[in-house]
Amino acid sequence: MKIPFKYTLRNLKTRRLTTALTVTGIAAVVFVFAAVLMMAYGIQKTLIETGSDDNIIALRKAATGEITSIIMVDQANILSTFPNIAKTSDGKPLLSKEIVAVINLSYSEKKGGIGNVTVRGVTAEGIQLRPNVKLVEGRMFQWGSREVIVGSSIHKRFQGTNVGEKIKFGGDQWTIVGWFDAGGSGFDSEIWGDEIQLAAAFGYTGAYSSILIRLDRQDAFEDFKNGFNKDLRLQTLDVKREKQFYAEQSEDMAMFIRILGIVVTVIFSLGAMIGAMITMYAAVSNRTVEIGTLRALGFRRRNVLAAFLVESLVLSLIGGSAGLILASFLQFFNISMINFGSFSELAFNFSLSPDIVISSLLFSVAMGIIGGFLPSVRAARLNIVEALRTS
Repeated sequence: MKIPFKYTLRNLKTRRLTTALTVTGIAAVVFVFAAVLMMAYGIQKTLIETGSDDNIIALRKAATGEITSIIMVDQANILSTFPNIAKTSDGKPLLSKEIVAVINLSYSEKKGGIGNVTVRGVTAEGIQLRPNVKLVEGRMFQWGSREVIVGSSIHKRFQGTNVGEKIKFGGDQWTIVGWFDAGGSGFDSEIWGDEIQLAAAFGYTGAYSSILIRLDRQDAFEDFKNGFNKDLRLQTLDVKREKQFYAEQSEDMAMFIRILGIVVTVIFSLGAMIGAMITMYAAVSNRTVEIGTLRALGFRRRNVLAAFLVESLVLSLIGGSAGLILASFLQFFNISMINFGSFSELAFNFSLSPDIVISSLLFSVAMGIIGGFLPSVRAARLNIVEALRTS
């Protein structure tokens, strides 16, 4: 014979204060746990969405990012002659030879300080290869001029990045003529300008950082790579799908955040489990006679054990759900941190996924089971006669 579930709910309602304190403690831990996972997932999502399934990227072998990659002009010219490269409307290979550099800009007055920002020199084909980039205000920079456009995150977070203002880098003044939105991808944290002008400003004479290529069909990658690997003139380079490249960029950052966050969460969770344990021990002490009565009515030890464990689980699930709901509001916040691959700032949003929801609830359930197990065992092992004599 099982103890009715409403008995558990009634007991939680009776001890409102201890219930509220325990739920608050568990909610705080789950909030931190979920926030850490949302941050790591937000970084991965932002960087993965930066890449396209249709594009591949060539870089120097072993380069950790575009900023540490160098491709010589003769190698770039060889690449542009490869088969399976899509063509532009005027018959040119659809690829973009780009340079990437990092500059310093001052944050907005509200935040203060100086941050690293990626500057990308692109070609007309480079813009064509990224159809998700949309100009929001102003106009596109003119080729051959000292004009740039800035990503939406740069526009929001840094001083002097409005249309019409000038920023100084590479030994010259650059006029901002527009700002663009890249759909929440990593390009929102970049400044774009004419590749030739920026290469001259940063001293990229006879070299590029990366080459972005569109294949004539998605399944042509293996054929392209086989030809690429056989060409002895390109042995210092590597080529991979653009999405894979950005996914790899996010791995180290996401792993670092997860490990750091989980260590902090585990420490906090010890406090929450102790809180749940104290609450359940107090419940057992206050209801000794009640437990003796239940046993006298015929409820078995395992029924009492199950009832107290369910009570602990309900506490943890309420706390876990509350913490998860609070964490979900973080999706409205946009933050930034240094991208280990580019050494520049990357803006991103906290992102919630079904996996994070499930993980957070399972984590709260684990805290409930661990915190409530020993008090539940104590309740189940109470002697009927001694429990009734306690009155």
